[in-house]
Amino acid sequence: MMARKKIHFCFLIFFLSYGILIPTRCLGNICLPKQHVALFVFGDSLFDVGNNNYINTTTDNQANYSPYGETFFNFPTGRFSDGRVIPDFVAEYAKLPLIQPYLFPGNQQYVNGINFASAGAGALVETHQGLVIDLKTQLTYFKNVKKILRQRYGDKETTTLLSKAVYLINIGVNDYFQENSSLYTHEKYVSMVVGNLTTVIKGIYDLGGRKFGILNQPSKGCFPIIKAFVNGTKSGSCIEEYSAPAKVHNIVLFEELEKLRKQIKGFKYSYFNFFDVSFEVINNPSKFGLKEGGVACCGSGPYKGYYSCGGKREVKDYDLCKNPSEYVFFDSVHPTESASRIISQFMWSGNLSISGPYNLKSLFEE
Repeated sequence: MMARKKIHFCFLIFFLSYGILIPTRCLGNICLPKQHVALFVFGDSLFDVGNNNYINTTTDNQANYSPYGETFFNFPTGRFSDGRVIPDFVAEYAKLPLIQPYLFPGNQQYVNGINFASAGAGALVETHQGLVIDLKTQLTYFKNVKKILRQRYGDKETTTLLSKAVYLINIGVNDYFQENSSLYTHEKYVSMVVGNLTTVIKGIYDLGGRKFGILNQPSKGCFPIIKAFVNGTKSGSCIEEYSAPAKVHNIVLFEELEKLRKQIKGFKYSYFNFFDVSFEVINNPSKFGLKEGGVACCGSGPYKGYYSCGGKREVKDYDLCKNPSEYVFFDSVHPTESASRIISQFMWSGNLSISGPYNLKSLFEE
């Protein structure tokens, strides 16, 4: 008798109101819609869904304590938010389950993707070295995932899964927080950060990735943590000099992505204009159904800009707002669930001025 193949195609009947047969592709004992597209996530605290819970790091790089996670999950998950973060919403729009952190103990299937992001991580290995999972190490983890997929499902199915998948990447803010002008010129430093990011993108491509969602740098000069330490108690909105490095980074990153698009076959990307979107949401929150863009929900000091949310970092005192859903920032650096939802909606279906040459929706449908 012929041995049953590990990989096969089948049809599952979904009893909808009108009743249809939906073609379903099965990998081993896991059956997925034939058009299934996985999501692999790389980055820092904006995308971390709990990896830093499982590494030896500082409380600055962890959010596994109250009041983080207080709204959606009702307990701290390691997400730097009151609830969900951007990759959670992208997964929802793509009709995927919540994507697990790579280091989560237990059985990992990987067919829906996995999240490698680590709070505090940078494109440079030197950024918070020894306390985070840097971008290069995240790429190494992805290599391990590919190896496991090949062992379970074979070369052909793994190649198909990885080529259809979308690779979501956000990195760089921590590098610029750590920038040392005495060692490098700013132009050289930007070149190093973008160069490392580009190398990792090429590494993912070499492992089979073809579709990338890349965020540029946000308007960092508008963050409560920057305003608190630069402006102090003075009134004011954004500190232009702290947003200037992001503008240089964003120009160089876009140029490099265009080079990749022209140089390597099948490379497709969504370049999300995080800078302009973040500036607009922070400075005009009412346009997006929010009430407060300049002051954090959780923290202390001017603008609640001291990074003290939860009382487990250097500053122990903190205040917590009553309704995080009205705020752009949950702590002095990170968005609330409400703001993450707004940002992810622009990433998913934004026009060319916000997310191009593809938005995430079109990448998932490609």
